[in-house]
Amino acid sequence: MGWLDVGVIAVLNGLAIGLLLFVVAVGLSLVFGMMDVLNLAHGALFVTGAYAAWAVAGERPTWTGWLTALAVAAVVGAVAGGGLSLLTAPLARRSHLEQALLTLGVALVVAELLSAAFGDDVRGVNPPPGLDTTVAVLGNAYPSYRLALIGLGAGLALAMHVVIERTPLGALVRATVADRDMVAAVGIDARLVRVGVFVVGSVLATTAGVLGSPIYNARPGLDSTVLILALVVVVIGGLGSVRGALVAALLIGQIESTGRALLADLASFLLFGALAVVLALRPRGLFAGTIGGRR
Repeated sequence: MGWLDVGVIAVLNGLAIGLLLFVVAVGLSLVFGMMDVLNLAHGALFVTGAYAAWAVAGERPTWTGWLTALAVAAVVGAVAGGGLSLLTAPLARRSHLEQALLTLGVALVVAELLSAAFGDDVRGVNPPPGLDTTVAVLGNAYPSYRLALIGLGAGLALAMHVVIERTPLGALVRATVADRDMVAAVGIDARLVRVGVFVVGSVLATTAGVLGSPIYNARPGLDSTVLILALVVVVIGGLGSVRGALVAALLIGQIESTGRALLADLASFLLFGALAVVLALRPRGLFAGTIGGRR
C-alpha cells in the first residue's frame, strides 16, 4: 500500500474511533459539566459493555445475540449510573479529589471483578453477520463494520444535538447546567435531572463498549486506555459541550489513527501535544460554556 492508501484507511479509522470516543466521552462531559462530578469509573463502564458483548453474544454473534448484548449493556449502564449518582451525591459540594478517589476505587473494584469472572485473556468479538465483510473504498478493502460504526456514531451525534438543542427536555438539561438553583426555584427537582443525565451517560458508555468490542476487544487495562482518551476529549472539547465533545473526539480519533499509521514512534507525543496546545491557547477547552457549546 502506498502513502495515499495508508492515509485513506487511517482517516476512515480515525472517523470510526473518533465517533466511538464521542459516544463514550459525551456522557462523561455532561456528568462533569452538570453535576461537577469527576467520574473516573467511566472507563470501567465501557469495558463492562465489552465483556457483556462477549458473554451474551459470543465470539461470533448472531444479530439476536448482538441486540441482546446491547440491551443487557444498556440495563447494566442504567443501574450503574443510578448507583454512581447516589454514591457520589454526598460529595457533590466537596473537592474533585475526593470524587476522583471514590470513583477510581469503584473502577478498580469493577476491574478486579471482571478479571475474576472472565480471566486475563483477550476476549475477541467479531462483528454481527453482514458486517463482518469488507467493502472497496477508493480501491482499498475496508471493514464494513467500521463504516457502519461511522454512520451510527454520526446518527447518535445528530440525535443528541437535536434532543439537547431542540426539545423541552434539552432545554431543561441546559438550564440545569447553567443555573441549578434557578431550576430548583421554579419547582423542578434538579436532582432528578442530574440522576437522569448520569444514567444516560453510563448507558452510552456501556453500549459504546458493545459497539467497540470488535475493534478493541475486551481485556484487562482497556478501561484505563479508554478513560484517558475520554478525559483528553473532555478537556479539549470543554466541559458540558456536546459540540466540543464531537469536535475533540474526531480530532483525537484522527491523531490516534493517522499518527500511528504515518508516525508510529510519535503517536503518543502527538496526542498529548495536541492537549498541551489546546490548554495553552484555550484553558477551558474549545467550546467551554453551555451544553450546546455557546458562551
